[in-house]
Amino acid sequence: MKKESRESGKRRGRNRNLRQRAAALLCILAAVMYTGCGADGGVSVNTDKSSQNSAGAVYDMGGGMYDMEEGLEYEAADSAAAEEGASESAGVPEGRKLIQTVSLEVETKEFEQMMSSLETQVRDMGGYIESMETYNGSSYSNYAASRYANLTIRIPAAKLNSFLQNVSDISNVVRRHDNVEDVTLSYVDMESRRNTLRTEQERLLEFLERAETIEEIITLEERLSEVRYQLESMESKLRTMDNLIDYSTVELNVSEVRELTDMQEKEPGPGKRIADGFMRSLRDIGDGVMELAIWFLTHIPYLVIWGIVIAVIAVCCKKARAKRIRKKEEKEREAEAGMQARRARMQEWEAGASPQNDGKEKE
Repeated sequence: MKKESRESGKRRGRNRNLRQRAAALLCILAAVMYTGCGADGGVSVNTDKSSQNSAGAVYDMGGGMYDMEEGLEYEAADSAAAEEGASESAGVPEGRKLIQTVSLEVETKEFEQMMSSLETQVRDMGGYIESMETYNGSSYSNYAASRYANLTIRIPAAKLNSFLQNVSDISNVVRRHDNVEDVTLSYVDMESRRNTLRTEQERLLEFLERAETIEEIITLEERLSEVRYQLESMESKLRTMDNLIDYSTVELNVSEVRELTDMQEKEPGPGKRIADGFMRSLRDIGDGVMELAIWFLTHIPYLVIWGIVIAVIAVCCKKARAKRIRKKEEKEREAEAGMQARRARMQEWEAGASPQNDGKEKE
């Protein structure tokens, strides 16, 4: 009987230890879920006294006691600190988080000088050219084809106005479009989420150091991997947003022209419009005559070759026509000779037939 009572006591002790470890694991998972989702309002932890043991506490990973009320106070302190940090970041001296994008279409008569000046200004202001497409003309294009360039430039936000003023000074601005996107709220929310993930990561690492069983280690490592993945993604988004905020984007379209567009503040009168149109027509006629002369002089080799080809074709056609005419004349002469021969034979036949008729008449 004593032996049976000792064995039953050991079994009860083992069962009690298993129940305690299971309760500790459940509480740890609840705390992790609260930490990971409490900031978003997705999952909450039941802190009612009926869910705790009779002592008002649960076992932690190391077999000690972890007070749930103390943990909740720690969570509230972290939430308050995160909100305070968010409010401080929202009230920075620079103001709100703004992403500025400017689109410019400009004209210039000196394409090479302007492109060199643009690259120098961008470098001096601490910016960089993100992308550039340049067309330098073609030897097969006419005079109307001009050079152009499309650039995407990143300029520090504090120097954006200075850069735009410099562009206006060295070119003729035809079109400008400004776009400002306020991302303050999104930025603050992402920072708060990142801070929450960092706190959860630190706690998971602490729990992992005190874990004893394989099940606890596996559960904590799985959650730690998820938290690290989310944290890296959030930090990457914040870095991208910081780059867009710190460096404004300028989309610049540069065109080379012969005459700059007259940016008049008010519409000119009829006389001015007639004079401008008349002068423009004369200029177009002069350009057309000049381009025709240039085209003729530059295409002389082609014209000579085509002239030779046309002359050869004309000579061949003339010879073929003369040959056809000769053949036709020969046929006509042969036909005429045949007709004359037939006439002669007819005449001879008629002459030979007449004496015979006379002899018959005399008899």
